[in-house]
Amino acid sequence: MKLLLINAVCGTGSTGRIVANIASKYEAKGWEVKVAYGRDSYVPASCRMWAVRIGNGPSVRFHGILTRMFDQHGSGLCSRIATKRFLKWAEAWSPDVVWLHNLHGYYINYELLFAWIKQHPEMEIKWTLHDCWAFTGHCSHFLLTDCKRWKTRCYGCPEKREYPAALGLCAAKANWERKRNAFCGVTNMRLITPSKWLANLTRESFLKEYPVEVVHNTIDTSVFKRTQSDFRSRYGLDGKVVILGVASVWDRRKGLQDFFALRKLLDSKDDKTGQTCFIILVGLTERQISALPSGMMGVARTNSVAELAEIYSAADWLFNPTHEDNYPTVNLEARACGCKIATYDTGGASETVEGCDKAWVLKGEDKSPEGFIRLLQAVGKETARF
Repeated sequence: MKLLLINAVCGTGSTGRIVANIASKYEAKGWEVKVAYGRDSYVPASCRMWAVRIGNGPSVRFHGILTRMFDQHGSGLCSRIATKRFLKWAEAWSPDVVWLHNLHGYYINYELLFAWIKQHPEMEIKWTLHDCWAFTGHCSHFLLTDCKRWKTRCYGCPEKREYPAALGLCAAKANWERKRNAFCGVTNMRLITPSKWLANLTRESFLKEYPVEVVHNTIDTSVFKRTQSDFRSRYGLDGKVVILGVASVWDRRKGLQDFFALRKLLDSKDDKTGQTCFIILVGLTERQISALPSGMMGVARTNSVAELAEIYSAADWLFNPTHEDNYPTVNLEARACGCKIATYDTGGASETVEGCDKAWVLKGEDKSPEGFIRLLQAVGKETARF
């Protein structure tokens, strides 16, 4: 049996690691496995035997230009040559199961992909949705604007300048129609969502014709576990309460501004936590790192899961002030490394910490840096360290 996985990245980032875990499990069962990817040229050595790249750097950049100018992401002229070449390879390889993941990411033409899929009703198709992009006319998330247009027909997208950002035309209405035409009518496809929250949204969208199964994301607990290191002593953090934030891309949706507000609160005279707190953010760009105030440290995005496990293990808290999310795996990773967790009640985030006695879900007026400060005061200095 042959399994073809398709995702923007392979082995890196949260979805790339999820895809790599799936590939490893199926290979252990005796399957032939390939992972088609396109967004990032870096693939960890442990994943290279599966990797098949769709397109290249120039095709990704051209796709990005079309997205910026005409709000065409994955349709029209986007990645047509790269996708045709990939589908020629896929036709020859002849997979039994095609398992889709993130189709956004400037690397594939979904109209050509689904036209090919519909020509092969014998193939089993799975599609794991990691966000809302599959059933909107533009955005991957809409919680910040509380938009409901995706239910009937998108237009005038309020998230047009958010990923995948369009700076010129707004084609939300046309994109919604193109996606509906492409994604509907597949003979043998089922959808998988990591959260009950996203499953419920999917059942309200034009994808409601398909069965939806909730399968929570998992992580590699042989890597993400309590890991001893000299991280705290190396950075002079002994005796301090280390508050960690982790994201692949830091912006307002992931709560970057909330961390700046938290730092100001911790520095204010009104801070009654009685603790010396230090904030570490993983996944920042060099420009973002250079703009951090004192009391905060930035770590560039790391492709080393072992290094990430060391950082989680060295932290006292993971603070996840996400404003738009599905089922954040950073909560799972921190949980496996023994870190206390405070997460906003956003999307399916609360589902990631069910049954965990070291995790708190911040709701209502507590869904804020001030709410996290109140939690720090309530929990106190209690911590379990090596």
